[in-house]
This record gives sequence, structure tokens and C-alpha cells, in this order.
Amino acid sequence: MNGLVTALIIVVIVLIIVAVVAVVMGMRAKRAASEPQPQPPADPFHTGDQDSLRGDPRALKAGDIVEVRGRSFTVRGTLRLSEGGWTWSEHLLDDAKGTQVWLAVEEDPDLILSLWTPVDDAGEPGPKTIAFGGRTYHSEESGSADFRSEATTGLAESGTVRYHDYESSDGALLGFESYGGADWEASTGEALSRYDVLIYPTAS
Repeated sequence: MNGLVTALIIVVIVLIIVAVVAVVMGMRAKRAASEPQPQPPADPFHTGDQDSLRGDPRALKAGDIVEVRGRSFTVRGTLRLSEGGWTWSEHLLDDAKGTQVWLAVEEDPDLILSLWTPVDDAGEPGPKTIAFGGRTYHSEESGSADFRSEATTGLAESGTVRYHDYESSDGALLGFESYGGADWEASTGEALSRYDVLIYPTAS
């Protein structure tokens, strides 16, 4: 009899302990759920804030004003290019003196900006290295893409373009493009930071 009573007492004590533990765990779970979750670290290279302050290069269109390192240009037209699942844009800019350059905008996945100036006497692409303007450029990539022209670009409304890009050891760029099977056209390029470009969009 005494053994049965002792066993019952032990069972009751165990049940009480289990109930207390369950209550404590439930209270902790509710408290944790009500506490604000810590925010993940912010990406220091995220361009969202810069887009609101300096304009979004991805949204450039004909008529917009672009400042590149303090020099003002107007967007005359745009090429929208695609190769497989890859897309990018090239914007034809000119300044008050009629000087024309191209601003390339792409994401890889970060925003990449580069400014291109047409040049003569750079030869044709193909070799692994090309010497031009006191630099030696090394072949980086080549291929072909479809393009669609907007506003004034001097090109057809749509078509294909072959390209071949080179880069020197100091980061200078040399690019070749052939639209619709025409002769190769060469341009020298330089990478731009997000802070080099300021955009004044026109009303849609």
C-alpha cells in the first residue's frame, strides 16, 4: 500500500514538473514572437538611395539630361540589346558642342556603367591582344546580340550586332561593334562609378 502511494506521489510530482516546464516554454515562445526580429546587415553597395538622389540609369530615355563627372549631355536615343537571357542598354549622348558618346548600362548583378567614345584607326577585332593609344588591350569577350533602337541612334529600328570587347591591365576598355554586317566601329571606354553620373529625367 505504501509503495502504491509513493508511486502515485512520484507520478503527480512528475506531471506537475512537466506542466510547469510546458508553461515556461510557452511563455518564452510568446515573448520571442513578440520581440522585433533583428534586421539583416544592409548591402553597402545597394543603389536604391542613390537612384532617388541621383536618378536611375536603368530608366534613362531620350530627352533626359545626364551629367557625367560634371559634363552635361542630352540622351538622343537608346539601344536595347539582348543576348540569350542577358539584356543591357546603350544610350547615345551628345553635349552642346555636338560631341557624341555612348553610356552603357547593365547589371551583373550589380549596376555597371561605362562611357564609350568612338575612335578611328583601331584596326579590327580578332587577335588576343591589340595595341592602341599607348596601351595593350587583351580580348575579354565577344558575341552577337539583337538590338532595338529608340529615338535617334543612326541605326535601323531593329537588327543584330556583333561585338568584341578588350581591356587593358589598367582597366581601360576598347570595344568593337558591327551592326547588320557593316564594318567594325571602334570605341574606347572607361568604367564609371555610380557617383560619376547624375540624371535629370524629363517628364514621361
